[in-house]
Amino acid sequence: MTAADLLSMLSVLDSGARTREDILTGPPLPTWHGRSFGGQVLGQALAAAGTTAPEGRALHSMHGYFLRPGNSAERMTFEVDRLYDGRSFSTRRVQAYQEGQVLMSLISSFQVPDEGVEHQERRDMSDLPDPDSLPTVWEKYGHLASNGQASWVLNRPFDFRYVESDIILEVAERTNRQSVWMRSRDTLDASALIHSAALAFASDYLLLEPVARQHGTPWATPGMRFASLDHAMWFHRPFRVDEWLLYELESPTSQSGRGLTHGRFYDREGNLVASVSQEGMVRFPSE
Repeated sequence: MTAADLLSMLSVLDSGARTREDILTGPPLPTWHGRSFGGQVLGQALAAAGTTAPEGRALHSMHGYFLRPGNSAERMTFEVDRLYDGRSFSTRRVQAYQEGQVLMSLISSFQVPDEGVEHQERRDMSDLPDPDSLPTVWEKYGHLASNGQASWVLNRPFDFRYVESDIILEVAERTNRQSVWMRSRDTLDASALIHSAALAFASDYLLLEPVARQHGTPWATPGMRFASLDHAMWFHRPFRVDEWLLYELESPTSQSGRGLTHGRFYDREGNLVASVSQEGMVRFPSE
């Protein structure tokens, strides 16, 4: 999947239908298991919300709940409700539909750029390997390309390079933390909104990995099941997804069949550009 494919997937279209809400549609993203990828729904929903935001207002936060699994072979419909337009902020609610049923409900907020107090917890990048020195998933697992399930890892539109070892086939160290360098495979010539939607899309690939890593369970484990329950994200500073970002994740708790993970995105200068949190359903084979 190339950057052009990613742009096409995030290019939601006005359906021409009119109700009290704006109605848009987005193309499918086929998966090997047939269920819609949560990152796709997030990214398209944010792109849909952004088409209705006043010019000059940037996305700064989103909070969404996944309600039902979708069919990855079918288009989605997005209903955008213009909840509020104030002097500084605009709020949008987006419902994602397939076959008349709501798959996800999301609220996002957009803000006019403003001056104010500023601080951040910067990341010292001196202790990290250069991302270009780390192996790609194709270099490690390209020999598995004929496997349908492996294609979901190999054909992502993002290049993920693990500072620690990955957990695709085995877990080398049980810990609730991990760091991954990431960027889109190609240059993404798009607006700041689409870069934010693309980061939301990419964030969902890895968010629950620290839960599996803590319990020593690789992705290849037969019978392991994950499902995103909710997703919250905050966008702090300008960034581009076609430039290297450090994605640091940790899972502080898992219980009752649910796991919680927090993540932070830093640019190469150590600036905190975005934050994310997600709780997901977690089922291991022994459960």
